[in-house]
Amino acid sequence: MKRALSFALFFALITFNINITACAEELSISAQAYVLYCVENDTVILQKNANEKMRVASTTKIMTTLLALEQCEASDPIVEFRDSMIAEGSSMYLKVGDSVHLSDLATGMMMASGNDAANATALTISDSFENFSELMNKRAKEIGMASTNFVTASGLDDDNHYSTALDMAKLMGEALQNERFCEITKNKAMTVEFLVPRKQVTYNNHNRLLSLYEYCIGGKTGYTKSAGRCLVSAARKDGVTLIAVTLNAPSDWDDHITLYNHGFALYTAVANDDKNETFTANVVGGVADSVNLHCKKKISVVVEKDCADKVTRIVYIPKFVYAPIKANQCVGVVVYRLDDEVVASTPLFASTDIGRKTEDNKKGFFSKLFD
Repeated sequence: MKRALSFALFFALITFNINITACAEELSISAQAYVLYCVENDTVILQKNANEKMRVASTTKIMTTLLALEQCEASDPIVEFRDSMIAEGSSMYLKVGDSVHLSDLATGMMMASGNDAANATALTISDSFENFSELMNKRAKEIGMASTNFVTASGLDDDNHYSTALDMAKLMGEALQNERFCEITKNKAMTVEFLVPRKQVTYNNHNRLLSLYEYCIGGKTGYTKSAGRCLVSAARKDGVTLIAVTLNAPSDWDDHITLYNHGFALYTAVANDDKNETFTANVVGGVADSVNLHCKKKISVVVEKDCADKVTRIVYIPKFVYAPIKANQCVGVVVYRLDDEVVASTPLFASTDIGRKTEDNKKGFFSKLFD
């Protein structure tokens, strides 16, 4: 029996690999390595050499931009461009003595792929390029980029600077959680207000996919002679968010459109109205007998299209909750399941404060016992 099961599993894996290969050939993807990743359910839909360590060129700037924008959450310092920040290659054309805000460097990186902006970001956040690369790698580990090592803030070639298609998909997924990043990366062009000298400069986004594919919501290009053409992008359609990564891809624009068309044909978002629905929990010992519950945000329940009618929703609320209850206290959870697997969940929060009854303290022993 064990032998039979082993053979069956082996045959299934071979068949799976054949199907993936056939699918990749059918899709005609030019990239040496690629990933098509679904954000909502953390699923790799298609991949080839997803864990192969490769040069990623200026797609590195997704990390540098993310660190810049996270720094700006506390403050948005003014950066004076210095000799030590000068860089070769693509540029937002900063000159020594120019002054801009740190957030404008993020714009320069995502629009013009400015290596000068990347260097300026690194030396503004850290006192050296080496220390900034440590910050990059620390953040990469937090994201779960297990096969990545960053050396340069710009992505210029270095033998020890590498990542994988899968890791870059994870990075893009993390960056999409940052509202300011999303606001920048979706634009075809943006204008930067220079403080010194006083002027405005408009930069065009190198990501042509914003014009070529109607569902594209952002991304970052990259190229060096040794890395080839690299592209990390994201697209959203009918509640489904996909990320595509291609490394060393001669036909990267076509690759991404082909991957997205395949993914959107395969996956769908199951409609839900949790955010607009009010739930109720019974309260014991409170000034009110119940408390309303709500979800703070609408979640996307994304599954393969042929499984959409199999998704079930279960609302878990305790039979009663003891007062006092604070507003925004987590009281329950809404869970979506596909067969035995949880595919999505969202917590339920108390909508208001519910205080404890004070008159109970004045009751006698037998009154409390009767209650």
